[in-house]
Amino acid sequence: MANSDDGTVSVINTTNDTVGATPITVGTAPTWVAMFPNGTKAYVTNSGSDNVSVINTANNTVTATIAVGDEPRGVVVTPDGTKAYVVNTLDGTVSVIDTATNSVSSTITVGAGPIGVAVTPDGTKAYVANLNANSVSVINTTTDTVSSTITTNIGTNPSTVAVTPNGAKAYVTNNTSNDVSVIDTATDTAGTPIAVGTNPRGVAVAPNGAKAYVVNNGSNSVSVINTTTDAVTSTITTNIGTGPSGVAFTANGAKAYITNTGPPAACQ
Repeated sequence: MANSDDGTVSVINTTNDTVGATPITVGTAPTWVAMFPNGTKAYVTNSGSDNVSVINTANNTVTATIAVGDEPRGVVVTPDGTKAYVVNTLDGTVSVIDTATNSVSSTITVGAGPIGVAVTPDGTKAYVANLNANSVSVINTTTDTVSSTITTNIGTNPSTVAVTPNGAKAYVTNNTSNDVSVIDTATDTAGTPIAVGTNPRGVAVAPNGAKAYVVNNGSNSVSVINTTTDAVTSTITTNIGTGPSGVAFTANGAKAYITNTGPPAACQ
């Protein structure tokens, strides 16, 4: 869990839900964490120092620091573990990291103000939410080029993306239109957005693919979407903190962890 204010990452024991005694020091204003497929490494974007920290999860030490673009936020590792895609918000690019060498192999120009990124389970596409362009860039991960840009039925200020385990759909939170766009990944088209709470920020799909959980930063709630019907089936408000922003599942899907950042606000 990235702690932006003090430049550290906390490690949570998911068995007993306790936080490790010593946080891991990374760069300035860490924002996002992505795990390596086999769990041996974690990639942390440091939005204030424009770099990525690589953590060895066996001993919780930083083994490499990689310079990327301006204000990195979202990061995702491909299913085969060969690449990490890092979204650079202020310069509208995505840095591609070769995980074997921990160096940037290419830089891809996307839309304005990109924040979130997700990769399909087969590793062929990466979806990037462009906050200031009201669009989603689709990256061909073989060529590391943008293959299409989706604008129709993308709401206002899209911020994060999650892909279903079967790869059929991508869910995009639209921070200021208070809805979620659903992209058909076969055609790269979006249907009518789903209304959720105020200022939806984070989104994650359960490992079994049945539900998507959307964190509503402005209404201190979580909207639960049935991924078959693409309808909100429930809204969780009990024991949700103030200004929730991110959500992540355990591998077995038994638990979802939600980060609470404080006073709710529109995504910046």
